Amino acid sequence: MIDSRGELEVETLLKIILGLIALLLLLRIVEALISGIASLLGPFFLLVQLAIAALIVLWLVDRI
Repeated sequence: MIDSRGELEVETLLKIILGLIALLLLLRIVEALISGIASLLGPFFLLVQLAIAALIVLWLVDRI
């Protein structure tokens, strides 16, 4: 039986972990920006979300 465990080097694992941490921080920043925009727009934020969703759907069906 060939054992293929442990073939990743420590540096590769560290790069993966650091990349995941950077992604988590980026998501936190985006979340803070979106919540800031949502608080500024107030009740119109739902309309903005629906407009963005409609634009994405129109883009996917090649109507834009």
